[in-house]
Amino acid sequence: MARIKYYYDTDSCKYERVKVTKWDIFLNSLGFLTLAFAMSIVILLVYSNYFDSPKEAMLKKENEELNLYYDILEKELRSMTEMISVLQDRDENIYRVIFEADAIPASIRNAGVGGVDRYKGLLDKRLEREDLIVKNFQKIDKLKKQMYIQTKSYDDILDMAQEKEKMLASIPAIQPIHNKELTRLASGFGMRMHPIHKIRKMHTGVDFSAPRGTPIYATGDGTVVRIRTDFGGYGKHIEIDHGFGFRTLYAHMQEFDVKIGQSVKRGEMIGKVGNTGSSTAPHLHYEIIKDGRKVNPVHYFFQDLNEEEYDIILKLASEENQSLS
Repeated sequence: MARIKYYYDTDSCKYERVKVTKWDIFLNSLGFLTLAFAMSIVILLVYSNYFDSPKEAMLKKENEELNLYYDILEKELRSMTEMISVLQDRDENIYRVIFEADAIPASIRNAGVGGVDRYKGLLDKRLEREDLIVKNFQKIDKLKKQMYIQTKSYDDILDMAQEKEKMLASIPAIQPIHNKELTRLASGFGMRMHPIHKIRKMHTGVDFSAPRGTPIYATGDGTVVRIRTDFGGYGKHIEIDHGFGFRTLYAHMQEFDVKIGQSVKRGEMIGKVGNTGSSTAPHLHYEIIKDGRKVNPVHYFFQDLNEEEYDIILKLASEENQSLS
């Protein structure tokens, strides 16, 4: 039941009933609605600024998770980049220095992998923050290329290591007969008195005096390329090709224990000491030929001699005496 309102009329000194028109009702209703609308706007603004809707809360949580994973990805990429940098540094400053190999140019190691056109498929999707996505893909592609170049470099180094190992085994680096007491070196490399012609003549090897039948050993890995018997000169002799520009010659032998084309290892017996050709006593004449030039064999006796023993052999080889052939 609606309340009836009265007011006191001072002219009539009576309480008169308040008459409300439809216009008054309309204005009152409009004012109430306006106030209610204004209050709802205020409440909505406050709510939107300080409170999230369920959908907004879910999206905000997803964004926080994406930011977390992006930070983790950035950290992993930095770690991988640092690791690649360490591997490249060791490659350039250790491995390639050891094997005397040229460094890989920085222009190849750090070359790019193409522009943004490479990622056209991603750009066409018009993703949010596509700049970050493309940037990370570029970093990953660059790392993949650097890793590929590094693996190829290690393949090259492995080949060089195997070749280096083969070279070290092939270099003629020991004495061709047992000479523990260092007493068998009879004549060295250089100008010596020829035992037959009695004139100073270039002696292109070293002579080891030894009884007939003393074993002779290959001084490095190689292939027998020459077995020959002359009635003068070297007499019965063998020549071994060691590769890498090295050949060795063993002369005045009594007999052969190898055949042409046979592969031999350092320390393997190839024959026995004799007194053939222009030899004046049982001995082995030994030569090293490097790149077609005969060199002093004493400089290569580094594998079976210590420093003191090498000094003794060097002194004996330097004496100008008479050669045995």
